[in-house]
Amino acid sequence: MTAGRLIGIALLALGLVMLFFGLNATDALVERAAKTVAGRYSDQTMLLIIGGIVSAVVGLGLTIFGGRKVTT
Repeated sequence: MTAGRLIGIALLALGLVMLFFGLNATDALVERAAKTVAGRYSDQTMLLIIGGIVSAVVGLGLTIFGGRKVTT
């Protein structure tokens, strides 16, 4: 297994954990109140959700394509 794939698996796992915590945070009483008053979630919750999605997508890409050599 190449280093690119190992990094991809780690990023994929990190992204899924961040996404899990971000989505769980949206159900918290404080977040529901902030959503009602301000119309959006807190910056920390949005950072967890967006960061988790980006990390998972990049990790998936590295896991799938990280082990291939590019020949020109």
